[in-house]
Amino acid sequence: MIPASSFAGTRAIYGNDDRVEFYQTTPARKILADSVVSFWHNEQVENKGAMSELSVSIFGKAYNLCEGQKYEKQYMGAFCSGSLIGEDLVLTAAHCVKNEDACRDTRLVFGFRVSAEGQPGTYDIPSSEVYSCSKIEAKFYHKTDTVTGKPGQNAGSDYAVIRLDRKVKNHKPLAINYGAQMKPGEEVFVIGYPVGIPLKVADGARIRSNDMPAYYSTDLDTFGGNSGSPVFNAKTNLIEGVLVRGGTDFVRTPEGCRVYSVTGQDEGRGEDVTKISEVVPSLRALSGVNTAGSKNDSMVPVPVAPVEFVIPGSAETDETGYAGKNGKLLEKIKDFSDYRH
Repeated sequence: MIPASSFAGTRAIYGNDDRVEFYQTTPARKILADSVVSFWHNEQVENKGAMSELSVSIFGKAYNLCEGQKYEKQYMGAFCSGSLIGEDLVLTAAHCVKNEDACRDTRLVFGFRVSAEGQPGTYDIPSSEVYSCSKIEAKFYHKTDTVTGKPGQNAGSDYAVIRLDRKVKNHKPLAINYGAQMKPGEEVFVIGYPVGIPLKVADGARIRSNDMPAYYSTDLDTFGGNSGSPVFNAKTNLIEGVLVRGGTDFVRTPEGCRVYSVTGQDEGRGEDVTKISEVVPSLRALSGVNTAGSKNDSMVPVPVAPVEFVIPGSAETDETGYAGKNGKLLEKIKDFSDYRH
């Protein structure tokens, strides 16, 4: 991750804040969102039999947000995002799972989302919706291909394909684009877990530039925690890339609290998306990858039955705003989110 401090004046919200909840988005987007997964550290997930409990914080308290900031009262805890692209394969950013030790320390959770207005999210998840990272199948991080160990030519590329501990049930693998790259001006949207809060869909964005061989520049409204999020073509619903880098998420006010960083739609640094064409060679060598998106294949996943989740009405929290497993501040989670994608 390129430090946000390297880009003076950069912002995370471009124009209007286009993020919406799962329950607010379109039926087609909900189908896609159902296969976007959140990343958690092992110590944050406690298996209690049929249900598992997530260790979460209250976003506004954990980040010292100024009063009135969007989503300030929601739960927070995920450190990255990913997309199901095979029956047991997930696509994400390489910096989310830097090595096999990080893989073993990762739990992947489906269904961390807000299902109705006023809810903060859920920290009780069916254990059947919690998976483990068992192996890194392919990984490329900037200039070094960590599978072959050979220097790479595509600086800025950042992706990983991980295999889960078992096949995923009740979620359909998403389709990727095996064809031509996108052009500047074409519309895109992203689905993921910004700052580790419940799933959000952010539309209203475009490709700004296709000048770099390995990644697009976009004006997506994304944050730390969105790392690994699938970026979709708004016309085809195919995955076009992986969200990997961006600008500053928050700014501190004279009062000492923090607010979202906002700039014009065409201003600021922009958010970087590793092109799916960078990933395709690795995918072709793996079994079980969804080939929808290839010529003559369906471009939109078929609907699947929704999974029901328990939404707690309230939770006991300590002064840090943390609830769930231990009621304590997990500093490494917040530090990872501050890493900015």
